[in-house]
Amino acid sequence: MKGLGELERTVMEVIWARGDGGATARDVSRALANDRDLAHTTVMTVLDRLAKKNFLQRERDGRAWRYRPVASRERYVTELMLGALDETGDRGAALVHFVQSVSDDEAALIRRALLDLGVADGGPGRSSPQKQSDLTSASAKERPA
Repeated sequence: MKGLGELERTVMEVIWARGDGGATARDVSRALANDRDLAHTTVMTVLDRLAKKNFLQRERDGRAWRYRPVASRERYVTELMLGALDETGDRGAALVHFVQSVSDDEAALIRRALLDLGVADGGPGRSSPQKQSDLTSASAKERPA
């Protein structure tokens, strides 16, 4: 999934913040009025482009369009992270570097998520593009001597 431009991201933040009710172009313009001096037509154009890129779905709400996110902010960030992993030459090494850089609380959250998936306890877990042994060897390579 391709990243969003600065203005697209700002608009998406407004839509995500509004929850399931979505927002019209007027709602987004008003939400951004204090921070940015944008023409209403600019907001309408950005919303239209985000809908065409499948980041937003839209439906008629009277004479206006009401926009709702296709995916949550968390799902979007997940797609960005997976895309970044796809760009690496060594997915396992990138994951090891990532895990080494998280806080203790974040590491505990990752462990709980893996346990919930049945991955950390030897269960079937989820299939991945790389075997566990590959990740283990990548981890061993990354440890300081």
